[in-house]
Amino acid sequence: MEKNSSNQQNKRERRKPGMKQWIYAILASVCCIAFVIWTGYWAVLILIPVFIDIYITKFVPWGRWKQSNNRQVKSILDWIDAILFALVGVYFINTFFFQNYQIPSSSLEKSLLVGDFLCVSKLSYGARSPMTPFSLPLMQHTFPFFGFKSYLEKPQLEYKRFKGTGHIERNDIVVFNYPSGDTVASKFQEVDYYVLCKEAGRSQVWTNKNTYGDILYRPVDRRENYVKRCIGLPGETISIVGDTVYINGKPIESPEKMQLLYCVQTNGTDISSAAFDDLGLSQEDKKRIGMYQDLSEVDSLSYVRAIFPKAKNGNPGFLYSGVNMTKEMAEEMKQKPFVEKVIPLNQFYKLANRMGQKFVQPTIYPITYDMQTQPGDLHPLWIPKKGETIKFDTDVDRKVATYIRCIKNYELNDFDYRDGKVYINGQQTDSYTFKLDYYFMMGDNRDNSADSRVWGFVPEDHVVGKPLFIWLSLDKDKNGIRWNRLFTSGNKK
Repeated sequence: MEKNSSNQQNKRERRKPGMKQWIYAILASVCCIAFVIWTGYWAVLILIPVFIDIYITKFVPWGRWKQSNNRQVKSILDWIDAILFALVGVYFINTFFFQNYQIPSSSLEKSLLVGDFLCVSKLSYGARSPMTPFSLPLMQHTFPFFGFKSYLEKPQLEYKRFKGTGHIERNDIVVFNYPSGDTVASKFQEVDYYVLCKEAGRSQVWTNKNTYGDILYRPVDRRENYVKRCIGLPGETISIVGDTVYINGKPIESPEKMQLLYCVQTNGTDISSAAFDDLGLSQEDKKRIGMYQDLSEVDSLSYVRAIFPKAKNGNPGFLYSGVNMTKEMAEEMKQKPFVEKVIPLNQFYKLANRMGQKFVQPTIYPITYDMQTQPGDLHPLWIPKKGETIKFDTDVDRKVATYIRCIKNYELNDFDYRDGKVYINGQQTDSYTFKLDYYFMMGDNRDNSADSRVWGFVPEDHVVGKPLFIWLSLDKDKNGIRWNRLFTSGNKK
């Protein structure tokens, strides 16, 4: 009797499907086939008979628990079903299609602002297949509040990128995994590990756990997300002279909203906070204004007074250093009646160097090879390109320092350099052919941006996507929403 009752119930559950069920089944099957054609993940085809059974045949009682007479059990299972569906959906969308990204720093001001929330397209350059498949969605590497990893380190899958709608072009704003984020000191996660080792000493960082914490390794797709502008493309040679970027020896146009730090000399008049506000300086920029000097207190024979002589009214004047402005803002500052002189800070350093001073950049790529580079400059760097070969025949020390991370850390070869000779995977060699394309990324806020000038090239397998639009923008200075930025382009030139 019970068996007959069960059979009757199963028949009722497998009643003839309606048009809506057929449409759902067909749409789900077509999506599966399209996804397989795009990604090559043939195992996904196994979902087609599952969808057909869910909507059409109903041989498996997928929703049997919904008919439970126990309200508590039904409620719990409803919640579990909803949470699992949401997690799978978010993981799928984040991995293959779109991702949210919040601008955390001012490296791209005034193009993108702190507090901008971006919709990042994975389709623009092609979605990257999951390299760390077992990870929680919406968590990059750490579980909030508890501090433990939000992913399993194994298995690690090989890098693969699916077909996208385009390729990275010069001046594109790109979201990518931070290359130097492969290793972090747990108590100094906001500091570049390699810069930390240079400044404090590697042995100190590794042995002094009370100060620096544990040394952590992160897989490529679990490294911190960064956003910068692509300036150099694979196979090009990039250099910077006087804050002007040169590609293959030719100057290129700077981004429209590029900012530099400036020195501003007045005739003895203080620049009010309101005047800085009118120019568009953020509260953070105003706090960063460094040296504020009464030039009457500076030795008249010093290099500072040589660069900033007395004002037209005969006063030595006041000097503001580190004023962060676009070219347009600097021109507006020059027009103020009390302003005597406005020059980029890097120009001030170079003028001082000509007078016997020695201002150099302390951390310029490669940071293990001292180039004595002047502020505002970058020595020529060839950007590696897939299939092209670097020769270790001349200037070997510099080439090793420049490309060792690409060969060893990113392309996973054993690399050794001793007695002036290069050994790759145990074999002595004088050349190496790159397996990946690389890019040179920079922030528009040039003097307040840690970018490829410090940590080097961005490998193609670190590229996440392209910002499409700003869906929310929060202004922390005014505690409000920047309504004029909502749904504007996230890839401003």
